[in-house]
Amino acid sequence: MASYSLLYRPSVEKDLRSLPREAIARIVRQIDALQQDPLPRHSVKLAGSEGLYRIRVGNYRVVYGVDRHARQVTVHYVRHRRDVYR
Repeated sequence: MASYSLLYRPSVEKDLRSLPREAIARIVRQIDALQQDPLPRHSVKLAGSEGLYRIRVGNYRVVYGVDRHARQVTVHYVRHRRDVYR
């Protein structure tokens, strides 16, 4: 499978800064893996939203969108599981 480009919304940097260092490393590895497989087996499409998916990384959730035509993955936000769907 060909590689997808990866874009981050401006709020993602702020989200990552507030997390513990060990969690950031795991999350960034999972986000980087989305370039090769934007819809991994453990991804879940979010109900009520057009084209948004989430992956679970420990207690954190990465919410992202996939544009198949532009071959682009856009990370919208990274939050703790208790806050992500508010």
